[in-house]
Order: sequence, then C-alpha cells, then structure tokens
Amino acid sequence: MKHSLGIDAGGTYTDAVILRDSDGKIIDHGKARTTYPDLLDGIQEVLDGLDQSFLEKVSLVSVSTTLATNTILEGTGYPVALIMIGEEVPNDSSIKYSISVQGGHSSGGNEKYPLDMDLIKEFVGEVQDKVSSFAVSSYFSVRNPDHELKAREVIDEMTGMPVICGHELSQSLGAYERGVTAYLNAQLLPISTRFMETVASEIDRRGIDAKLMMLKCDGSIVGMKEALKHPIESIFTGPAASLVGASYLAKSKDCLVIDVGGTSTDVAMVIDNLPEITDEGATVGGWPTKVEAIRMETSAMGGDSHVWVKNHNVFIGPRRVVPLCVAASKYPEITTKLKKGQSILKSQLGENIQPTKFFIRTKQEPIELTEREEDLLSRIKDVPLTVNDIYWDSKALPSPMVMASLIQKRLVQAIGFTPTDALHVLGEYDEWDSEASRVGAKALGYFADLNADEIAGKVKDEVAMNMAQNLLSYVFNDLEDSQINKVVRGNHYGGFHVDVPVVLLGGPVQAYVNDMQKLVDAEIILPEYAEVGNAVGALAGKGIKRIEVLIRPNFGESKYNLRPSSVSLFYPGGNETFKSHEEAVQAAREIGHRLVMEYMHEAELDEGEITIDVDRKDVQVHGVGIPMETRFTFLGVGDIKMGKKDIRI
Repeated sequence: MKHSLGIDAGGTYTDAVILRDSDGKIIDHGKARTTYPDLLDGIQEVLDGLDQSFLEKVSLVSVSTTLATNTILEGTGYPVALIMIGEEVPNDSSIKYSISVQGGHSSGGNEKYPLDMDLIKEFVGEVQDKVSSFAVSSYFSVRNPDHELKAREVIDEMTGMPVICGHELSQSLGAYERGVTAYLNAQLLPISTRFMETVASEIDRRGIDAKLMMLKCDGSIVGMKEALKHPIESIFTGPAASLVGASYLAKSKDCLVIDVGGTSTDVAMVIDNLPEITDEGATVGGWPTKVEAIRMETSAMGGDSHVWVKNHNVFIGPRRVVPLCVAASKYPEITTKLKKGQSILKSQLGENIQPTKFFIRTKQEPIELTEREEDLLSRIKDVPLTVNDIYWDSKALPSPMVMASLIQKRLVQAIGFTPTDALHVLGEYDEWDSEASRVGAKALGYFADLNADEIAGKVKDEVAMNMAQNLLSYVFNDLEDSQINKVVRGNHYGGFHVDVPVVLLGGPVQAYVNDMQKLVDAEIILPEYAEVGNAVGALAGKGIKRIEVLIRPNFGESKYNLRPSSVSLFYPGGNETFKSHEEAVQAAREIGHRLVMEYMHEAELDEGEITIDVDRKDVQVHGVGIPMETRFTFLGVGDIKMGKKDIRI
C-alpha cells in the first residue's frame, strides 16, 4: 500500500503528514521547530519523529513553505539589481540598485525605441560585485520580449550571474510590476534553491523513491524542477497550503481560512474546491507583483512576532524573533538573565534595545560588512547575549541600525517576547518554558506600566482583533479598513456576519476560538490536525494552469479604415499574425490547449486526469465587423496521481 508525504517548512515550525493513498486518511503526523537559517536539522527532526515503516512506502513527496513570504516581509532577501527598459523606476522605490534605460516596444510588439545597451553595460559593471543576480523588465515585453532577452545575454556574458526576465513570470501588463516580480524572484533564488535541494537530498539520503512536488502560491502543485525556475511563485505557498489543507480537513468545498503562522496571519478562501485567485497579482510586504496567487489578506503579525515597548506603548512586529519560551528550553541561562535584568533607560528603548531581547550568532557566513558591522558581529557569540552582555566593556549601546542590518543579513538571530510567550503567561499554551515567558512579561511590563498578566492579555487581545480585522477586510473588501477596525474594536449592539464557515489553522489557534466567536458572527471550525494543516495542503492541491491568449486586429495607419489588414495573436512566449480573425481564433484554441498540456507535462502533472475549461470574451465596436479584442482564458486542472486513488477534496 502506497503513502504520500506532505512537508511544510514554515517560519516557526516544520510540519509533516503521511496520507494513505487508498483513502486519503492521515496515518501519521509530526512537528519540529524550523531551524534557521539552515533548514536541514528541522526537516530531519520532523521526519525522524514519523513512523519509519510508513516512510518506506512513500511514493510521492510534496512540500510547501512560508520562507519566501517571510523573506520579503522581513526584508532579508539577497541583493539584486533591477534594469527597467522604457519605463521609469519610481522615485520612492526602495530598490537599492536600479536603473532605467531607453528601449521597449509598442502594444503591437514593434520596437518603440532602440535599446541603450551601452548604459546597461556601464551599470552592470558598476554593481556586479554588490549583487547576487539581476532582474530585467521591458515596456510591453509581453508583446515582444526581444529587449529583455538581449539585456540578459549581455549580462550573462559580463557576469555569468542569474538573470530573471519579467516576461518569463507574467503576461500581464505593467512593466514596473513585472520588474518587481522579477526582482523578488531573483532575491529568492538562493533561498528557494537551497530549500528545495535540502528536501531532495534528505529524501534521497533516506532511500525514499518518490516523486518530488511543490505547492505554488495559487494552490496548484508542480514538479520540483519546474518550481526551481520560478521561486517567486512560492511566495504564498504557506498560505496556499493552509487554504487547501483547511478545506480538506474541514471537508468543506466553500470556506474562509485564517492561518496564524510564526511571522504572519493570512486569510483566504476556497470556492467550489478551488482557491480564489486575485485579478491584480499578489502584493506582499508592500511590493506589487504580477504573480498569479490566491486572493489573500495578510498582516505581519504571528505567533513569533516581536513584542516590544517604547514610550509606554506596546508594539507587535513586524520582525520575527525566537520566543523566549522556546529559546529558554535550549538555553536556560536566558531565564536567569531575565531575572537579573539589564541596565536600560526608558529613553534608550527601541525595537532592538529591549529588556527581553537577546541576540545569537547564526552559521551564515558574512559578506561585505562595514567596519561597524564587523565590530558588532565580533561581539555576538553562539550563545544568547543581551545588549549589556555585548557591550559590557563599553558605555555605548549598539546602533539599532547596525544590529538591524546584521539581522537582515541573517548573521544574527534575535530572541524576544512574542504572542506565543503571552499565551504561556496566560496558561493557554504550555509547549515550552512558561517561566521564561512570565519573567519576560514582568520585565517588559515594567516599561509599559502593566503587570505580567495585563501585558500578556493585551497582546493576546491584539492578535485576536488582528485576526478578525484580516478576515473582515477580506470578506468586505469594498469597505475601508478604518471602518472595519472601528466595528471590531468598538462596543456595539451589532457586528459583522459571515455566511461561510471560518476554519482556523496554526499551532496554538485553539486559544483564539472563543475570541473569534465574540468578534465575528460565523461558524468557527477548529479541525482535527489543524496544527499540521499546511502539510496536508501540500498534498491536497491540484495541478492548475491558466493561460491567456489575446487576438487584436491591425487596421493600418488610417483611423477610418474599418477593414483590418491583418490579425495579431499574442500568447505567453510569442506572437503570430494571421490574415483573418477566424484563422486567429482557431490558432488561439490550438495554442492554448497545447500550452496547458506542455505545462502539465513539464510540471509532471500529466499522469492524472486533466480537464481544460475555455472562456472567451469579445469586445465589439459598432461598425466593425470583427471584435476589436478577443481574449481566451484556458484553465487546466489536473489531479495528482497518487497510488491507487487520487486525493480529492
């Protein structure tokens, strides 16, 4: 009897489940702390905790991860240079290395301006030693990618570094958004590649002969080789996994899902067994992309979000830290140091200078450090230290900006008070060292004029209201957040009603069931195995591919000519010209079906049943005999072949 293994590597936990292929039943599951930044130890630990006799029978392994999402939210991606062709980079962009050069094409695919190759070469020469890869996006490259391809060729010749082109990731209009998509994809290449290679090597080391798959951010599953090409498509695989997994566990084809992870809280929806997809492209951490993903409401507040105080105010996030309770389980001296306290003035408080914050060096090797970064890093050891420990021989405390830079570069891991600690203080969760959490709450509360229970309760209430706010912002997306927030936080004789079930996923979400029932009028479901729902979702997804093909007539130079001289057909990766609209329509149908099936083959999804639905929309103009625009959308859905029986929601 064959089994399937689902693995989800989140920012906090690495989860695993084994499903029996014959009936889709969960026969084993486990959790382990995600080891950061090297994920191997966490993956090995969670697999070691499973029944090894079940592992021997695994024929399919599918994975998901929130690591890409967290990397963008925390700003810890690798340095990348962006080259925009025929389009300006906004002045308020936070991209450090970028340039705009002449070039680009028209909507018909004709060259608008010649490509300024000399300026590209000059820019590449200046930044190649400061970045890990390049991203290129050109104006209307979805109609003609020639300038992007030429830029990539010269960058490859000069540097040999990875180059990501916008047209490869999206066929949607918006050159800058495609540029951002390519930029983020390039940032994530080393991180995603390392993760995927780690999983593959561990599966191979254990002698498991299985097909390797990965969940994408639209809730679909692809083969590992295809996933390696576009790591940006994994930015929301964690939320996508929770969405698909929650629907599977709750046995509900229509439901809303709230997933409380370590770094973020995410809300999304399943409609008729398929995730709801955004029309605009995913936005994460304020970055607008053209990645086709699930429609989602997300916030940088999770179980591991840093709780800190300043000017008597309590803040949560957006940075993630290791909870005190978790760290103290490995380093008991943390509790001792918390009891002893630190010499910190209220005026010195900031996100990185807190009475409950510790710092420990990671195994990451440093690259391009400033003198101040080198000095601070040399003081941080492989055991948790307070800022007083780090600068015991100096009257000055470390610069918050320098410390933030070391954390962003993954050279230092921070430890601090979190919502997970708050639940330990309140007695609603006892997985780790509760004493460390309580001592930390007392130390933190001193600077906020609150006792330990009060600050823990305040943090829990804030997390619950954030969950409700995210949920309602998703459902009532035409309302301003301020309006929703006013109702959620107010004291009214009414509130919001939600018609579909709301499924909760995440480690300690059971602590928030009653809170959610008070804040939202809805059926709140806490399914069995909610704590490993993401790993279930890694297996329960389907193969999904959407292809758009566009047909437009060409009328020549005269605006009074109502008979087209030809008809253009645009599709991912190319364009063709036809004499008549009928010929273009026939070709569009053939090309759409072919591209869907080619994708299914490359993504290793062509072994199961595949259905292709086609939607056609025509834009008619009075007096013109043929449509001014015909847009075909092809939706291919394939079930994964798993043993004797496909797993279906």
